[in-house]
Amino acid sequence: MLFPKNFTWGVATAAYQIEGAASVDGRGASIWDDFSHQPKKTFEGHTGDVACDHYHRYREDVALMRKLGVNGYRFSLSWSRLIPEGTGKPNPKGLAFYDRLINALLAAGITPWVTLYHWDLPSALQRRGGWLNRDIVEWFGEYAALAASRYGDRVKHWMTINEPPCIINTGYKDGTFAPGLKLPFAECLHAAHNLLLAHGRGVQALRAGCQGKIKVSIAQTGRERIPVTEGARDIEAARADYFACNERALWNLGWWADPVVLGKYPEDGLATFADALPRIKTGDMKLISQKIDFLAYNCYSGWPVRAGANGKAEKIPGEWGAGNPRGTISWLSVVPQAPYWAARFQTGRYKLPIAFTENGYCNTDFVHLDGGVRDPQRIDFMTRYLREIRRACEEGYPVNGYFYWSLLDNFEWAAGYRERFGLVHVDYNTQRRTPKDSFAWYRDAIRSNGANI
Repeated sequence: MLFPKNFTWGVATAAYQIEGAASVDGRGASIWDDFSHQPKKTFEGHTGDVACDHYHRYREDVALMRKLGVNGYRFSLSWSRLIPEGTGKPNPKGLAFYDRLINALLAAGITPWVTLYHWDLPSALQRRGGWLNRDIVEWFGEYAALAASRYGDRVKHWMTINEPPCIINTGYKDGTFAPGLKLPFAECLHAAHNLLLAHGRGVQALRAGCQGKIKVSIAQTGRERIPVTEGARDIEAARADYFACNERALWNLGWWADPVVLGKYPEDGLATFADALPRIKTGDMKLISQKIDFLAYNCYSGWPVRAGANGKAEKIPGEWGAGNPRGTISWLSVVPQAPYWAARFQTGRYKLPIAFTENGYCNTDFVHLDGGVRDPQRIDFMTRYLREIRRACEEGYPVNGYFYWSLLDNFEWAAGYRERFGLVHVDYNTQRRTPKDSFAWYRDAIRSNGANI
């Protein structure tokens, strides 16, 4: 069986992770500029000042994508490159850069899938409270309206915000990512509510400002629950636990996705967080639940569960056992079944098609003596995960796209340049791009619509 005829084969990146040119052509500072320049916040003090220099080398990178054969490219806009102070006067040179990029993509036959916000809030807005300030709803709306008016004649696929739980948990609760705060849980919930409101305002602005029909989503993430058997009890236990909000944490998929699609926070979450809930004003849930057109989902890993005596999920101790394949980053355990169950559970609950807007593997890749980059583990990873996505398609679950993370090795947030996720190796000293063996494998998968998988 092949993938659907209209399946999107893509790759993904994010602005701060590849663009560089941090102080070029009027770009304003972002929270990741501030955070990465603080001592001991990133591996070996790495920053995104230069990164992959995509700002100057985008033509070379588009040519690589054309050679790869992708028909979709997911990338993010830099808010502070477009509006240096976060609000107010736009930056003409920043606007022109994304014009050039979008036009180059379209000329290469590649559909742009644009994310408005991938973690790089303008520093000027962070000084005004960032996601804790409810005014950010309108700040984000202004930014979305600018993007829509400038690019909405050509861009028809949009995502408002990337991975809300990472923004709040790592940036506001644990302090391991920008802006590096460690706030009480109630303040984190307040920031989370403002973020969801901003998403809704962004959807409104995109629909009002773009020309013609567009498709809009928000890129969610979570940790899949994998039933240890395909018996009905284990499947139901895994499904229920996947959306459950019964822990005092904000990694719960249901807390983020239910308001967007179903228009309400989950009841178990309201009970679990009762003493820390933000004020929910009249009209808030209507704004948050602006219609989206598909589920955008970043899928990497998961853990096994079984139904206990009471029918509720029990996590299997030790997850997948000692020696289970892993990437070089701590959280990436190789669990190929993750996208199958994500597609099955989410499309069942939310009744929308799903696109896997991130999935990838990090390794210690380097250029070999023969000039190539041998990465058989990544090829194996992609084969296993794509087989599970194909299974979901064959069983009738509406999966309409796959975007490998990432096109290029890049700045991997607090891990700096230590981790390499790319299909293309980047020498950060020379900026030389070297396609890896996985690049050729993925090219063949795209050409054959998955026949080699």
